[in-house]
Amino acid sequence: MAEPTSTSGGDFLDKKSGLNKARQDLPKLTNILVVDDCSLDLKRLKATLHLMYGYEVNVREANTLSSAIDEVMKSTPQLILLDDNLDLSSDRAHESIPYLRHTGFEGPIIVVSGLATRKRRIELIEAGAAEVLHKDDLDSVRINEVLPDILRNVGLGEKPEKK
Repeated sequence: MAEPTSTSGGDFLDKKSGLNKARQDLPKLTNILVVDDCSLDLKRLKATLHLMYGYEVNVREANTLSSAIDEVMKSTPQLILLDDNLDLSSDRAHESIPYLRHTGFEGPIIVVSGLATRKRRIELIEAGAAEVLHKDDLDSVRINEVLPDILRNVGLGEKPEKK
């Protein structure tokens, strides 16, 4: 009979603590745009981001590609979390990413997908996504796992030189 790996959740807390320590070297995120047409997913992701970064982070919301473009043009976010399939505007992320880039947004776009197959992930990365996360796998630990590399890849993870 296999023994349980943890009975108290300590493994999860250890992993979360280690990821929080790793995140300390990264710049503070203050402006994030979440694009999703499902209000429940929007609320869950917004709550997760506030749990991770506190309430000083401005987590803005958009539920269509057009409103996302408006939000980017108002104030450029540091990071965009984009739903793969916006039913309200029938936009798919691989079609939406070029429009967001056309506004001048050069930061990372993380696509949140309910269908994160290997083939779909390749399509989204080729379209300009920094990462693809499955909706069912979206929590603070998973976001903390991918965010350091993503921010470093776009030059936001550099530590300022000490003088």
